[in-house]
Formats: sequence, C-alpha cells, structure tokens
Amino acid sequence: MKKIAFFDIDGTLCDSSGQVLASSKESIQAFRDKGNLTYICTGRSKPEILDSILEVGFDGIIGAGGGYIVIDDEVVKHQTMDETVVHHILTYFKENDIGYYLETNDGLFGSDNCVRKIREEMKTISENTGEPFDDLINKMAWFEEVLESHKHDEVDYTTVNKISFINNTVPFSDIAEKFGDECYMYHSTVELFGPQSGEIAVKGVDKKNAIEFVLEKLGMTKEQTIAFGDGDNDIVMFEAVDYGIAMDNATDNLKKIASEITDSADDDGIANSLKRNGWI
Repeated sequence: MKKIAFFDIDGTLCDSSGQVLASSKESIQAFRDKGNLTYICTGRSKPEILDSILEVGFDGIIGAGGGYIVIDDEVVKHQTMDETVVHHILTYFKENDIGYYLETNDGLFGSDNCVRKIREEMKTISENTGEPFDDLINKMAWFEEVLESHKHDEVDYTTVNKISFINNTVPFSDIAEKFGDECYMYHSTVELFGPQSGEIAVKGVDKKNAIEFVLEKLGMTKEQTIAFGDGDNDIVMFEAVDYGIAMDNATDNLKKIASEITDSADDDGIANSLKRNGWI
C-alpha cells in the first residue's frame, strides 16, 4: 500500500547541528522512489525551510505549525493571525522584555532584543551543560543571518503566520493564560530558546488538522500514514497518523504515544526506521 510520510525538521530531519544527515536524504529519496509520498511537517515558516532541506526532495510542505500548506508546489492553504491580536501580543512582549520574531512568508522579523534574548538563553545552557558558548552560537548562525537579512524591511502585520518568543522574564504559563483564549500556544520547539519560550499561532491551526486536510485533498487515508517527530508539538501529528516514530532524542510525552522509538536524529534514526519497517 502506498505510504505518505510526514517529517518534522528540528531534532528529527535535522540533527543537533541543524544539518540533514546523508543517510536521511538517501533513505527519503529511496522511499519516494518506491512510489511513496513525503511531506515536511514543521513549526518553521517558509523562510526557515532552507534550500538544504528542500533539496532532499518532498512532495509537499506543512509549515508554520499547520498554517501554511503546499501540495505539489501549489499553496493550497495559508492562515494568518488577526492583526489586532498581533499588536496586542507585541505590546505585552515589549513591556516585559520578551524577545520575539514574526513569521511571515516574506521573512522573519525580529524584535530589537531578539538576538540578545536568544544569546542570554544560550549562555545559561552553556553554563548548565558545559557546551561551549561559541558552539551554540554557530548552531544558530543561519537563523541570525535570516533575521539580519530582513532587519530593515517593513513588516506587513496582516501576513503573520505565527509569533515565536524568547523569554526568561515571565513564566510560560502566564503568557499562555493571557493569550490562550485567542491563540494556539505551545512551548518552543527550539531547545536553545529555553524552557519558558514558546510559539503563538492561529487558533485551530496545528499539525493534526493540516495532515487531515492534506489527506482529504490527496484522497488518502490515515492507514497510509507515518510520521517522524521529536517534540511535544508532534503529539497532535502522531494522533493524525497510523504509525508515529519518535526519535530517541524525543520528549518523554511523545515517546509515550509513539508506535516506535528509533535512533536519535544524530544516529541515522530516520534511515534505520525506514529500513527496519521494510519501507525501503
């Protein structure tokens, strides 16, 4: 039976250095060669899905946590946040020294304190883990370059897919309580942003709803689906598929509901699972 596979990016398709392993690229291509379909399914917005990731070869993209969907190079869905809500959130962030970046299809637009807040979190992680601070900075160099490239561009606040925030001043729970009725909120999928950071998206937008939308468009069923993930935001993705594969570096919450736990993103986890299940 023809399969369709959904791949999270950070901590799944990309290893801890932010690169796609050669084994992952080769195995995904072999999976497609057998007539199966492959989709990115990520919290990243369009500008964060780099060419080095796309060149692996995919039949479509679910981006912005489900708010942006591409099937065969055609944008079939794009949901954005209410402009009034966006400004309300940004006012609160500025008052509380919370860094943030707006995710649109035209670019990522960071607050004046965004890079500073990220580096504060990196410094804390470096002190707690012993990993050199410069190594952590190198891991996010591509991201800072994307922010810098749009530093002087004008923001169209009507086109915001999602807001990611970097926070070490207010408990995440307080922010979730304040904006949770208006928006869909979840903890950040980027470990280097720290435990109190998060992402804010359109209410009702998540990976589960997006996958179900794609399946309906393609005329495929849940029984044909598999997914690879590592974070709590992949829990809803696993709920939408028949067979969910958690990376060894995944959160405990995701592992609890996974059909399988494969090797880590650094240790050929995707390739090993595809081979083990006879899909390549």
